[in-house]
Amino acid sequence: MSDLQIFSLFDRLFSSVVETDSFPQCRPLLAHYTSVPALEAILRNNEIWFSNPLFMNDIEEVRFGINTGTDLFLTSAEVESACDNKERFEALKSALSTCYNFFADNHLIDTYVFCLSEHDLDDTDGLLSMWRGYGGNGNGVAIIFDTAKLSEQERSPLVISRVRYASVEQRTQILRGLITKFCEILKRSAIPNDKLIVAAHAFFECLKIVAIFTKDKGFSEEREWRVVYMRERDQGKSFDAMFSYSIGHKGVEPKLKFKIEYMPDLAEPEFSLSKIIDRIILGPSLSSPLAQFAITKMIEALGRSELKERMICSTIPFRSG
Repeated sequence: MSDLQIFSLFDRLFSSVVETDSFPQCRPLLAHYTSVPALEAILRNNEIWFSNPLFMNDIEEVRFGINTGTDLFLTSAEVESACDNKERFEALKSALSTCYNFFADNHLIDTYVFCLSEHDLDDTDGLLSMWRGYGGNGNGVAIIFDTAKLSEQERSPLVISRVRYASVEQRTQILRGLITKFCEILKRSAIPNDKLIVAAHAFFECLKIVAIFTKDKGFSEEREWRVVYMRERDQGKSFDAMFSYSIGHKGVEPKLKFKIEYMPDLAEPEFSLSKIIDRIILGPSLSSPLAQFAITKMIEALGRSELKERMICSTIPFRSG
């Protein structure tokens, strides 16, 4: 069997970790709560910034998924049984450890995430908790993107999916279930020992998806979706020119500054901010006529006049202290 044939044996494993109600089957409105300076930068530079998980608040949850999943696999009696003999089990464990170390050394630093919140069609106010946490305590904006305006690009290194919420115990069970499904496929497949690295790679790819798209159930109100750049999927290194940095209160942080523009085989010619922005909601503390006037002038000065008619104000009775 070729490497591709072996990898395709685990298609069912991938299907089990990708939410059926995620993109492209599901195409909701998605809100990005941010500050007014960030909105200005997005419109001026025609780009959105992805953050590295190592610099995000929920890095421990990503580490939990990767580390716990790997540890459970390496110590699993179920995996050992599926291998039939000790030599094969040791070869598979070594292969998974190779995948883990390669990701930690080469790809984790080049994994980037853009976070959004699912937004109801008739919601003109946004969520108060999101304004407080991410929208400048009410002094920011929510940029509402319409995923129905996006076309699916099979070769894109960007993965769009909703976040699954679960307790520590539930997340551990999800990982155990992933291992069980892997073992079922392994037992039915006559994969040579020298090709077990391909099987291990398939498992580790699924493990990464679970880790990046799973959060503690305490955050469920956020209804989060993520757009994730996975370096290993960017075979043509099409995004290399977008690797950059920002300097903020945490110091220097790596960023992926994603240009909203046509990219051959990765984004359609009509791909633009004007096309994908459904509306811009001004935060509860920006609802004064003067604030609205100032932001309207900013949008005009940036050459984005078409967005003026899509600007609305949140009516939540909240004023930041």
